[in-house]
Amino acid sequence: MNEKFYTLSAEKQRAIINAGYRVFSQNSYKKSPMSEIADAAGISKSLLFHYFHNKRELYLFLLETCVQTTIEYLQKYQCYEQGDLFEAMYRGLQAKVHLMKQYPDMGTFVIKAYYEKDEAVCDDVKGYIIKYGSYQAMAGVLNLDPEQFVPGLDLQMMYQDMYLAGQGYLWEKLQYDDVDVEQMEQDFAKMIAFWKSIYLRKEE
Repeated sequence: MNEKFYTLSAEKQRAIINAGYRVFSQNSYKKSPMSEIADAAGISKSLLFHYFHNKRELYLFLLETCVQTTIEYLQKYQCYEQGDLFEAMYRGLQAKVHLMKQYPDMGTFVIKAYYEKDEAVCDDVKGYIIKYGSYQAMAGVLNLDPEQFVPGLDLQMMYQDMYLAGQGYLWEKLQYDDVDVEQMEQDFAKMIAFWKSIYLRKEE
């Protein structure tokens, strides 16, 4: 990537990033033309190629930006300081709702990336999922105590179940043009409360 991208104003950088998220979230990787991204960003195609040498470079930049921006917001909401998985999830929910207001198409981009099969980028996407989206990654960051959960519970299966349920909910809601992020926050809070009721060890 051309470092001159970072000399642009924050507003222009965000316009290009949001344009990329929008186009890639509406199409597969293969069917997302750079010309369409440039149009959405309000710049010429040649200028977009000046900042990013090819589509793969832009796609991976957007993926990395998504990860790093999410981590920044998770830190801001003190998610990593929690020893309680569900409290961390709730704070993470608040962080992501805030993110969606600045980057409306980021959520759909992430979900599309999760299922992307194009050989040009799928291995890179899998690497991000393993590094940041697994139970091991979450448990390592939070230092979770298995004793707080129901005895004999498969914690990895539990986390996968919650992760996929959350992704499925997001996918369904993000199909609509008018996304109500406040309603999504309320729905996720109910889901977290339900998970707590079935997965946490009951006090004797």
